[in-house]
Amino acid sequence: MSPSAVVTSQDTKKLLPLTVKDFKTDQEVRWCPGCGDYAILAAVQGLMPTLGIARENIVFISGIGCSSRFPYYMNTYGMHSIHGRAPAIATGLAATRPDLSVWVVTGDGDALSIGGNHLIHALRRNVNLKILLFNNRIYGLTKGQYSPTSEQGKITKSTPLGSLDAPFNPLSLALGAEASFLARSIDSDRKHLTEVLTAAAHHQGTALIEIYQNCNIFNDGAFDPVKDPHARDAHLIRLTHDQPITTGDARKAVHAAEHAGYTLAPADDPRPAIQHDAHTPGPEHAFALSRLADSTTLDGTVIGILRHTTRPSYDQQLTTQLTQATTTHGPGNLTTLLTGNDTWQVPAR
Repeated sequence: MSPSAVVTSQDTKKLLPLTVKDFKTDQEVRWCPGCGDYAILAAVQGLMPTLGIARENIVFISGIGCSSRFPYYMNTYGMHSIHGRAPAIATGLAATRPDLSVWVVTGDGDALSIGGNHLIHALRRNVNLKILLFNNRIYGLTKGQYSPTSEQGKITKSTPLGSLDAPFNPLSLALGAEASFLARSIDSDRKHLTEVLTAAAHHQGTALIEIYQNCNIFNDGAFDPVKDPHARDAHLIRLTHDQPITTGDARKAVHAAEHAGYTLAPADDPRPAIQHDAHTPGPEHAFALSRLADSTTLDGTVIGILRHTTRPSYDQQLTTQLTQATTTHGPGNLTTLLTGNDTWQVPAR
């Protein structure tokens, strides 16, 4: 049988391969012309037929923001939920329906401001979710306020004299929550984004992919240094497992810093370049990589899979626990639970 997803025709009962067209809906895609979300949508729609999963077993859940329109445009099950709570809702679904492929689509404001708590707990629990975090460093839907990832000094409608806040580093934050799969890609790099999404789709546990996404209306050009084909190789570091970590033009390499972490130095530095190992058990290697980039110039920006480790997912452990409890104590009884020893009768007057 073809590795492509299949659908059963009710008339012929014949297994038919799914195509990109099968994952497109009849809804008008309503993002601003030129928005990076279009490229991400196209990459995800192109990925879905290759996964071997029927549409009725795929779910997209979003919160609030421009990126959160995503479920309308995917011909799968989906839910446009509430601000910052997509990981919580997705956790409930993944825990009770481990047969589903559950995807969360969120933005830097939705995920890292009001939704920050839900995000870190999904990561630490290692729920079987694929989280796409669109990072455009701005609040786009509400017309251009600064966001948790906006650089210091950013002048916006809500920070007319420049932002005083130190920005979140989404990758570092995720590693602090023990993310088992962590990657970064760029909206306009279709090939690279598809490769990262494919690896995430096959990961058992929480996979977080930060995607640099251009908001051409309220923060245009925020990622130009790593998107300009004439300049990006000097700034970008494309991570490849078991290979030396260097910039795209090979002029700089990553070395161990004098005291701790990593530093970017000329390739002819006498120290040996660090080799990338995405499967390092601890988060230290990936954390050092996440701290390389200059937040203003984007020099030393890593893309690719920073960490890909294996540990039991939350839904796997929950299923095992429930099975063991049922085997030991028999099936539960909701009425008994509700009227048990911790209840009492209020006498009628």
